[in-house]
Amino acid sequence: MAGPTLVIVESAAKAKTLEKFLGKGYKVKASVGHIKDLPKSKLGIDIENNFEPQYITIRGKGDLLKEIKDESQKASKVLLATDPDREGEAIAWHLQNAIKISPDAKCRIEFNEITKDAVKKAIKHSRNIDVDRVNAQQTRRILDRLVGYNLSPLLWSKVRKGLSAGRVQSVVVRIICEREREINAFVPVEYWTVEVVLADGKQQFTARLTSFNNKKIEIHHGDEKDIIEENLKESQFTVEKIDSKDKRRKANPPFITSTLQQEASKRLNFYSKRTMKVAQELYEGLAVGPEGTIGLITYLRTDSTRISHSAQEEALDYIKQTYGPKYVPDTPNLYTNKKGAQDAHEAIRPTSVFRNPEKIKAFLTRDQYRLYKLIWDRFVASQMTAAVYDTKTVDIKAGVYGLKATSSTIKFIGYKKVYNDSEEEEVKNAIPELKKGQTLKLIEIDSQQHFTQPPPRFTEASLVKLLEEKNIGRPSTYAPIIDTIIKRYYVERQNKQFVPTELGFIVTDLLRQYFGNILEVEFTAKMEEELDQIEDGEMDWKAVIKEFYQPFEVDLAKAMEVVEKIEIKDEEAGKDCPLCGQPLLIKHGRFGKFLACSGFPECRHTESINEDTGVACPQCGKSVIALKSKKGRQFFGCKGYPECSFRSWNKPTGEKCPKCGDALVERPHKTKVNEIICQNKECKYKPEMGTDLEEG
Repeated sequence: MAGPTLVIVESAAKAKTLEKFLGKGYKVKASVGHIKDLPKSKLGIDIENNFEPQYITIRGKGDLLKEIKDESQKASKVLLATDPDREGEAIAWHLQNAIKISPDAKCRIEFNEITKDAVKKAIKHSRNIDVDRVNAQQTRRILDRLVGYNLSPLLWSKVRKGLSAGRVQSVVVRIICEREREINAFVPVEYWTVEVVLADGKQQFTARLTSFNNKKIEIHHGDEKDIIEENLKESQFTVEKIDSKDKRRKANPPFITSTLQQEASKRLNFYSKRTMKVAQELYEGLAVGPEGTIGLITYLRTDSTRISHSAQEEALDYIKQTYGPKYVPDTPNLYTNKKGAQDAHEAIRPTSVFRNPEKIKAFLTRDQYRLYKLIWDRFVASQMTAAVYDTKTVDIKAGVYGLKATSSTIKFIGYKKVYNDSEEEEVKNAIPELKKGQTLKLIEIDSQQHFTQPPPRFTEASLVKLLEEKNIGRPSTYAPIIDTIIKRYYVERQNKQFVPTELGFIVTDLLRQYFGNILEVEFTAKMEEELDQIEDGEMDWKAVIKEFYQPFEVDLAKAMEVVEKIEIKDEEAGKDCPLCGQPLLIKHGRFGKFLACSGFPECRHTESINEDTGVACPQCGKSVIALKSKKGRQFFGCKGYPECSFRSWNKPTGEKCPKCGDALVERPHKTKVNEIICQNKECKYKPEMGTDLEEG
């Protein structure tokens, strides 16, 4: 009797979902990510042999690989169902070689969503391994290894042990450092705005001064403002032009990876790493009641806004049924991809729009529900009619001065019924019915002093947006890059903004001086374009590596010879060593910051900076520690930071809210006993009287 068809995927969760679809004729195994990689103990690239990579079985994967080989021997057929991207293609290629599947075999299947129909369709359309896509992945891996493996020893010997540099991560640190320098060099410039309150009879409205002698006006000093005010008081205000029209605002396209990370950061306060983790769970499949285990969203790593015809038809049907025909556009909405988008996958969308977030809320964690709702809302809105605004603009003359009054009110809510992106706010300015040539009465002049502001520090959302715009890295790499530069202490998060450390500046300046190309935004973007060309079969991958490595090798040799040791002074902790009385210093170790005596090596006293509260983190289960802000205010955070993003001004109790399942926290009170509340601001749960913890 013929054996079953063996289907190999990356993750156990994905395997579990597929097993329920495929039934008895199939066996599903998970490779748990890559099975082969470059060795950690050496470069693993034969430079003299045209940069041939020397892959080895990843440590700890030997037994698993043997199991997969054994199962493949029993199988009538092997299908490689790894993720539909470069990494997934490379994993499939390594598996094909490891279990000796013929290079000509159509063993590769891919699907954009983990649903029964999508998987069955993929099995019917198996294909060969895409070697060009594999080569694009190999090129990225080898380039990253050549940079990281060679630059890290330089940083270890010249700056500090344990440091690392990366082909893309170092560019990201440079961007953050350059923004900080812009901020520090910024000189504020004074300017003024002038608004007037005008009246047509009893009805008043506001207009802003915009021009002088038909040219844009700029007011930089208070004395200029005073002269303008006096002139306006003596002027006659006359209506010159009235323009009333409807303004249509189309919905934003469905999410791609980068826009999902940006919106989850802004709306849900999720870091990119958390967004990708939760999206992976939604993609791989969750049990949702009678329907069983199913993938709830399409593949999460995509740069295409395209959606399938069937998904669009389903969405339009849902919109018509739920909101009515006027919310269905006359022609289906289409969105243009950004330049260079791969378009291999659809946008991120729900696998069925009829799986309403509220319908499946009971089966999801809070994070899963919130992210799924964000994805669902954005997708449904993207297929709805535009919002329509009733806009009015009135141009007013006051002698040599020009003023403008504007108003904007919602006329038809359209897609905003589902997803309010707040990019087009109403302007409440009750402009009365006016006529051209009409004279208006001046009621009041309101002048305001302002100062120009420096460019803001990057938040996670704004950094991801810039990286995408500049084509630096791939959206799937943003989360691990951000994670790495924080772990290496090149940047810190302060009030959700990235601030470079002294170490970040030092390493950036060193690399920029000796490895200019590597830190150039344009150079990094060009490398991304070449990786795309390799995947499209338009460039030879080893030629790309050679072109990069030859000048890099020369720069590396020069830097090792001429760079002098850079001394970095440790920051004083503000307290003395309890053993010898000398100042304690803040040190950076492998597992985070700690305090150490400045009298080392004579005194070897060290201590932890953070106090363990003994309470488990409500997000990941690790310990919650007490920390202090720069201003000395105590707050609480997870010991697993930055992998876990939990932070709270209130101490978790270790208990869950009986109403919504979120964490209960202890809110301090200056005069009364501490109050137990739910950390979910939307939940109003409070324990019965008598259950509050006493202060202290």
